[in-house]
Amino acid sequence: MKYRIYIDEVGNPDLRSSDNKEHRFLCLTGVIIELGYLKKVMHPELEKLKSDFFNSHPDDPIILHRKELLKKKPPFSILQDPIVENKFNKILLEKLNEWKYHVISVIIDKKEHNERYSTWRYDPYHYCQEILLERFRLFLDIKNSRGDVMVESRGGKEDMRLKRSFRKLLDQGTHHLSAEDLQKHFTSKELKVKQKIANIAGLQIADLIAHPARRWFYKNVFKMDEHKVTFGDKIIKVLETRKFFRYNGIIYGYGAKKLP
Repeated sequence: MKYRIYIDEVGNPDLRSSDNKEHRFLCLTGVIIELGYLKKVMHPELEKLKSDFFNSHPDDPIILHRKELLKKKPPFSILQDPIVENKFNKILLEKLNEWKYHVISVIIDKKEHNERYSTWRYDPYHYCQEILLERFRLFLDIKNSRGDVMVESRGGKEDMRLKRSFRKLLDQGTHHLSAEDLQKHFTSKELKVKQKIANIAGLQIADLIAHPARRWFYKNVFKMDEHKVTFGDKIIKVLETRKFFRYNGIIYGYGAKKLP
């Protein structure tokens, strides 16, 4: 079997914004899916969900995006009807619970990173990427399988920077894993980058899960309880109960890791 990890980010990697509480954290979340299962089950069922509610068509597919769903504007304006919205949320939550996938999420407190390391200022995105890939490698080792990595396109120059960073990790290794070790587990040295319009099911699932994953850190690690219940909290429950990657039954440090 071959696995792919689909990565989505919440926040930005700019260290200069670390004192701004709205931009203090960067969180990378990866959704690991076995590609045969994705093709046979997840992709068709996701397409059916989009067709049933938003009249998505193979020639003009609807792309699920959390922000646009929340705004309830076209093509998601039907969600302005509370009855339809509740039905959609119920089915989506059922699917997120039923589907077979694993989640690894890494968050960095950029303010703490700045204060702790006066000279070593590893780029926050690449730091999170390295730690995320180390845990994906552990997952692959446990499954005795191999895999690759896909992210959503961020634009020409940024895409090239991400590809160079990924290839460097595969060529030189991480702080804890050798290049030989990584290459044994990964099927390619090339980072796969796809645009949103490509209708990639794994990237859409990652987009839906990324904010709830960050919220999990806010509530459980940083103790930033907003004392309000959202639909995202229901997704958090799914992550906690079934989907966060565990090692010896432990989530923290494996399926969810805080940096520095």
